[in-house]
Amino acid sequence: MTTPHPSSPPPPASPASLPPRLTPEDARVLLQLLPAEIGPGLSGAELDAVEARFGFGFSADHRVFLAAGLPLGSSRWPDWRDGDPDDLADRLAQPLEGVLFDVEHNGFWHPDWSPRPADASEALKVARAESASVPPLVPVYGHRYLPGAPGTWGHPVLSVHQTDVVLYGNDLADYVRHEFTGRASSLTAHATVDFWSYFVEGGAGIDVTAPTPYAPYAVTPREAVECLRMLAVERIVGRRPSPEQFIEAGLTALLLDVETESLPLLAGLTRSEHDRAEGLFERVLGELGLADTMPADDSDLPWEAARWELVHWWLRLIVNGSLAPGAGGDLITYEGWSALARPRALRPLFDATEAHNAWAAVRAGSRERLAAAIVAEAERLLAGPWPPPHD
Repeated sequence: MTTPHPSSPPPPASPASLPPRLTPEDARVLLQLLPAEIGPGLSGAELDAVEARFGFGFSADHRVFLAAGLPLGSSRWPDWRDGDPDDLADRLAQPLEGVLFDVEHNGFWHPDWSPRPADASEALKVARAESASVPPLVPVYGHRYLPGAPGTWGHPVLSVHQTDVVLYGNDLADYVRHEFTGRASSLTAHATVDFWSYFVEGGAGIDVTAPTPYAPYAVTPREAVECLRMLAVERIVGRRPSPEQFIEAGLTALLLDVETESLPLLAGLTRSEHDRAEGLFERVLGELGLADTMPADDSDLPWEAARWELVHWWLRLIVNGSLAPGAGGDLITYEGWSALARPRALRPLFDATEAHNAWAAVRAGSRERLAAAIVAEAERLLAGPWPPPHD
């Protein structure tokens, strides 16, 4: 069993870019949001003992959070006081072991490492040596992690499944509000540790706050218009369609004989003209009459109707093969299950996605079967009323 190596913390971010420091009172408020039993907080001596035993350091806000109270009652919460030491060590090792698994089985190679040897076993040996000083990720809840960066705060929470690394919150407080209440800030999160930031900033993983990673699927004018509409819906809930997606959706619509004055202009933009894409996209929406059909923000949950519309679209993309089941499940977990305050109707899909992403499933080679379970659950949801009945 591999225990992460301690390392120096990353250089601090500039004060203007840091979220506010987490205070003990802030932490107690966050703990009240959790659907969990809250045990007594860890003392300074207990926190120090955990760090010494497992060879890492909690970030400053993680220490404040755990000192205010210890979430318990679910296997997803690490029990730093009475938990099984082997289980805790395994949780700490999983992020890096997942990367090494992809080195051995899926051809991954980090650009900061020396050239990859041709022999697979030698490549794994080199990757393990190269990653010996990688800053550890410390489990917060399930597959959600904070960098082990003692004395620093404001790091984003990452969701990690092998080399799929996803930003799940600007900082610990933002993550808790998003994961457990469906509310989060509108600020853009940035990875703060070089090795792990590669995976969410142009690397091998996906950022669930980024444009939907789907393959174009429209084969009729109606479907092409729907793709344009859904990019607009993504945008109103705070997602970030790229210029390439605006242009690609416009080109698809043009090829399928959708007619508007601005559509040829949007579809014909070159790379040097990407700064015009969003403005032309706006004009196309107006010319198609879509701008006036956007769902309203009229409930206690931010953009509830828009999010249900997006979830329905992503389910369809999963079923028709335009969106990989794991990626689609991650998106629906982030923008549906979490942002809609954990609706009961989406719980089976969430569970299927978690099972698909579990490290045990990766090692057992059962992800294909578990991906099929996500597709089956998507089909079941689509066959029922929409939005589904929810609490």
